[in-house]
Amino acid sequence: MIYYKDDSLFIRSIIESDIEDFVAGFKEQNWHKSYELFNNYYNQKLNNEIEVIVAEIEGHVVGYVTLFPNTKVGPFSDKNIPEIVDFNVLIKYQRRGVGSKIMDVTEALAKESCDYVSLSVGLHSGYGTAQRMYVKRGYVPDGTGVWYKGKQLEPYTQCENNDDLTLYFLKYLKAK
Repeated sequence: MIYYKDDSLFIRSIIESDIEDFVAGFKEQNWHKSYELFNNYYNQKLNNEIEVIVAEIEGHVVGYVTLFPNTKVGPFSDKNIPEIVDFNVLIKYQRRGVGSKIMDVTEALAKESCDYVSLSVGLHSGYGTAQRMYVKRGYVPDGTGVWYKGKQLEPYTQCENNDDLTLYFLKYLKAK
C-alpha cells in the first residue's frame, strides 16, 4: 500500500526486497539489525498482524516503523491502543523530515482504530533525538514510571541503562 509520495519521498508498506536492503543499510552504519528481524516483520505484515511502514528515497529504503494494533506488553496491554514500535531512520537520511513524515502516516493509521497511540522509548542518550521528537509531537509520559525488560520497575530497583530501560508515552490523536 502507498501512503505518501512526493518528488523524492515515498512511504509505503514493506515489500520482501526491503529485508536485505535494510540489513545492508544498517550494517553500513555499524548497527546490527538482523535478517530475521525484518523477515519476521514482513511475515507479520503478510498475516495482517502488524503494519510495517517504509520510507524510500530514490529507490533506497531509508527508514521504517512498525505499528501494532494492540500491544501485549506494557501499561496499555490488551487495551486496544495501537503501539508504535521500532522506529528507525538511517543516520545519513536523518534531519530531512523523513521521520516526521513516517510518524504522520503512522499516527493517521492508528487514528483509524483508536483515539490514542502509544510507544515506548529507551532512556539512554542514544534515544535522545527520538525522545525530543516524541515530546514535540505531543506524546506525554503515561505516568507508570520506568520499565525494564518489559516489566514496570519498582522504585529504587537497580537496572542497567540499556535498550531495555524504557518509558511509555501516549498521544491523543485529536480530530483535525
